[in-house]
Amino acid sequence: MVLMIAVTFFAQAQTVNKLDTQNFDKKLKEAKDPVLIDVRTPGEYAQGHLANAISMDIYSNDFKSRASKLDKSKPVFVYCKAGSRSDSAADVLSDLGFKEIYDLNGGIISWQKANKPIEKK
Repeated sequence: MVLMIAVTFFAQAQTVNKLDTQNFDKKLKEAKDPVLIDVRTPGEYAQGHLANAISMDIYSNDFKSRASKLDKSKPVFVYCKAGSRSDSAADVLSDLGFKEIYDLNGGIISWQKANKPIEKK
């Protein structure tokens, strides 16, 4: 039983890939039909976000419910402001059964420092 739990935990931990800005951008561009999730608040999202990102606040009551409706066969990319909230979101996605999860290390702050484009809506 303990071994089974350990193996399950290890397998889940392997599904989250923490990437720096360059590798996140490269992987996102190479991915077939990716899902990109901005887990910041709607106000933060409105101030600027990555192109084609879905706004899904990690702290909203319906985050898990909304996330569970996404296609688990697609690669999922998550980011926040600096990396903490996206870590939590990646764990939730892993628990929900997503197999290919990419987390932007340093969040949108590192994205902007690398002079990558953002959109405002």
